[in-house]
This record gives sequence, C-alpha cells and structure tokens, in this order.
Amino acid sequence: MIPIKAVVWLANLLILAATGAEHVRQLEISEGVPVGTRIDFIGDGASPDSGPPYLIVPVTSTVETDLSIDHNTGEIRTKVPLDRETRASYSLVAISIVSGNNVEVIVKVLDENDNAPTFPVAVMDIEFPENTPRDVKRTLHPARDLDLDIYNTQKYNIVSGNINNAFRLSSHRERDGVLYLDLQINGVLDRETTDSYTLIIEALDGGTPPLRGEMTVNITIQDVNDNPPVFNQSRYFASIQENATIGTSVLKVTATDADADENAQIEYFINRRQSDKDNMFRIDSSTGLIHVNKPLDFELKELHELVIVAKDHGLQPQETTAFVSIKVTDVNDNQPTINVIFLSDDATPKISESAQPGEFVARISVHDPDSKTDYSDVNVTLSGGDGHFGLTTRDNIIYLVIVSLPLDRELKPNYTLNVEATDNGNPPLRATRTIDLQVTDINDNAPEFDQDVYKANVMEVSDPGTSVLQVIAVDKDEGNNSAISYSLLDTPDTHSGWFRIDARSGLVTTRTHVDCETDPVPKLIVVATDNGFPPLSSSATVLVTIHDVNDNEPIFDQSFYNVSVAENEPKGRCILKVR
Repeated sequence: MIPIKAVVWLANLLILAATGAEHVRQLEISEGVPVGTRIDFIGDGASPDSGPPYLIVPVTSTVETDLSIDHNTGEIRTKVPLDRETRASYSLVAISIVSGNNVEVIVKVLDENDNAPTFPVAVMDIEFPENTPRDVKRTLHPARDLDLDIYNTQKYNIVSGNINNAFRLSSHRERDGVLYLDLQINGVLDRETTDSYTLIIEALDGGTPPLRGEMTVNITIQDVNDNPPVFNQSRYFASIQENATIGTSVLKVTATDADADENAQIEYFINRRQSDKDNMFRIDSSTGLIHVNKPLDFELKELHELVIVAKDHGLQPQETTAFVSIKVTDVNDNQPTINVIFLSDDATPKISESAQPGEFVARISVHDPDSKTDYSDVNVTLSGGDGHFGLTTRDNIIYLVIVSLPLDRELKPNYTLNVEATDNGNPPLRATRTIDLQVTDINDNAPEFDQDVYKANVMEVSDPGTSVLQVIAVDKDEGNNSAISYSLLDTPDTHSGWFRIDARSGLVTTRTHVDCETDPVPKLIVVATDNGFPPLSSSATVLVTIHDVNDNEPIFDQSFYNVSVAENEPKGRCILKVR
C-alpha cells in the first residue's frame, strides 16, 4: 500500500508536469548491442532546468522490460538484446522532480543485418513443356527479409543445377518492397536430353558480408511428341520357302521412340499403297512380327518388298518407314523375272531433260525362279538409249538405271531401253524388259521468230485498227513452256505508240493515225515471251514503210504580195516571183 502522502505528492507532481514545458529528446541505438549498453542520458543540456532526478512515465509498454533507466542520473541502458523487427522504437516521458518540466524521450532502434532472406517454402515444383519458347517465365515464391533497405533482399542467383544455362532469373521490386522473382527459359528445352532440373536458388541481402537463403526448385520437363519412331535398321532382309503355311513368322521389325508415355507407344502397319497390295503378309501392330498371310508362289514372285510404317500414339502422331525385302526360295525351271520401279514423282517412266549424269531413273530388282543361290547368279544388262543411260549396282541385287549423258528433249523426246537378265543355267535362260522412257520438258528454249527482220507497208491514211502484218514465233519446248505471248517494246526513239500487237496471235495493227512526214519507216521491236518458269523471250525487228498520200495542200510563203509596175514596162518582163 502506497502511503497517502506519497500519492498526494505524485499527483501534485503530475499536475505540475502537465503545466510545465515539454522537450523532445531523440535517441538512437543499433539493435543487437550487448545488454547494458549505454544509449544516452535523458538530459542533453538544452533544458538545464529539466535535470535529474526524474520520474519516468513509460509511453511504450515494453520500456520498463527492455530499457534500464537511472532515475537519478537519467542514464538509459539496454536491459535486454534489442530487436528492431520486434520493436522499432521506445517512447517515455521523463518528468524532472526539481522543476516539474518533462522530456519526451524517443529511442529509435536502428536496423542491423541480422535477418537472412527466407523463402516461404524450401522446395518448389514446377513444370515446363519441352517446346516452351525462349523467354517464357514462371513466377517463383519470393524471399522475404525482415531487415530494411540495403539489408533487405537485393538479388537472386542460381547456385547449381542449371545444366547448359537452360534457365535464367529476373526480378523486380513492387511497392510493397518485396523483390519478386521470375524463372525464365534461357535456351532450348529437350526432354530427351534432360528431363528434369534441380535448381538451387539463393537470395542475398545487401549486407557485408551478405546473408543468404536458399530454395530448391524441381523442374520437370514435360514431353511433347517431337521425335518420330526410329527403326533399329533401315532395311531388313529375310527369306522364306514358298510352301510356308499361313501364319508362319518371317521376321520381326523393331522401332523405338525417344519420347515418353503415349508419345512413345508404337504401332506397326504395312503401307499397302506402296507395297504388298495383295496382302501376302501381315504384321502384328504391337510386336512388329511379320507373318505369312496368303500362300506364296515362288514362280509368281520371288522378292517381296514391304514398306513398314511405325507410328506413335501422340496427339499429332509421327511416323517413320523401313523397307523389308523378303525372298521366297524354291527350285524351279523358270526364266529370270525383272521388276522395275520408276523413280519419277508419279512412278511413271519419265525423266526430266535437266537430269544430270548420275541421276537415278529407275530401280530394277531381278530374281530367277530357278535359282537356289543368290541373285548374283543373274547377270543384268541394259541396252538402247544411245549411250545416254547406264546401269549400276552395289550388291547385284538392286540395280539402278542412271543418266550417263546430258539429255535434250528437243532433240530426242523418247528412248527405248532394254533390260536383259540372264541366269547361269545350262543352257542359260533370259528375260527382257522394254522401257519406253519419256524425256520431260524444261523451259530451256526461248521462242524463235521465223524472221529476224519483218517488213510491212501501210498507207498513212489508214484508220486505227488497220492490220499491218502478223509475226510468228515458235518455241521448241512444250506445254506451258511453249505458250507464247507477244508484246511491243516501247522505245523512246521510235514511234511504236502508233501500233499495237495482239498478245496471242502476233497481229500488228495501227493504234492511231500514222504520218509519213513524221517518220516514213517506223522501227518496231516485237518481243515473244513463253509461259515457262522462269520465262524466256526473244525479239525481232519490224520495219513499217508508211506510203505517202496527197494529204497536204500547197502553201504560199506569203499570203499577200504587193508589187508596182511601170506603165511602159515591155511585154514579158518579170515583175514578181511567188513560191
């Protein structure tokens, strides 16, 4: 129990302080200083009548628990370690017992770099499709730092895991003071090369040395169907006897896909449009195992060439092909057979006249129904073609007809080639195949006029539209390459504007009235252009003689003559000459 006299005395003192002058004292102390560190004195000499001893009135609730204040000297010390992030300032009123004046003391706790940046989560999982474009970004959780200004988060770094610099960081500070963080694509992502990344990202403040915090970002690269299936070999070879029963296994093809999940699931089928149209074989769509589907006949066909397609199950499926050559074996007495596949765009026997030596014309495969051994028992030769075509092979199995000499359709549009296959029997048997090969046109010939210089005549009184002459040009090419259009070359030193030409027929007519007195022999340049790509053209000269007509009356050099004659002039004397 406080004595009544003390209560009365304290009440009077407060009343006195309320009426006294107030002085504000601003003090500063860094957070984290040792306990007992002197902050300062309440009095600063500015108010000599406000000296100790003091009555302390806390304004901030934690003044008495965090600060030690000597009532007699006015010295203020720390009682506990100060933490700006918990309490940024303290406020109290010190009342001088002597004078009754009061001093408002504000102690500001200065920030120190005692807090490291901290991410809200230790691990973050994100995903990117592998076809994500460069510079696409994902926002990551930013680090928070309880410190202020330079001691707050200043930058982010990728510490490790950034294989081939696939990612980069960018940051920006918002009004709330937080340094926000974005992860951006820095290169090309390829799940088949790297399907995941584990990035260690650090946040650093501006202290010296800086404090840091870390977060792990697990990045999963999502698969897209960017890889086609790949066969383990591009061509397969197998042989089977012609008496093999339906369902007999022939061989197995295998393809793999570097993608994942549905994008890597493969199904197989035979391209019936390009091969095995008679369904002699079938393939298991899941395993790639090829089986006999119909009875085989060695005498009808010894070599079956299949185009096998492997297609994945992607949303936009990709596919690839492989070739399977299946040889049917038997002993028989049949002559060799020849199979020709033409390598033109529509698989017909033709070759462009622009083909260079060495270019392929056709693919020839031969087999001998009587042969017990390899195709090397059959000798294949090519004749015809005037030396413009040849035959080549690497394995005596597949032969290629190639161009040997340059071609010119305008000189020879067609060739007849003879392929002969001879076995090694005794006596030998042979088979022949005739190829009627068409040489297709390219636009390698410009139109040619039947004359270099044309001469024509026209009367100068001819009306516009009068026919002058018709020029004719021909093009040795064919089709669009030989379609010709005519035009007149407009030159400033001629009177070509007097004439026009029909673009299709080559008929030259007058456009306007012509004038012999202006130009008696206008010179026209006629251009013939074909419809090829690129178009070719040539020109010819047309000399038009304009025949004069009496279209100009005589004109005196004067309209009035004045002369005087003496009355005694003799007869016959010249008195005037007019012109």
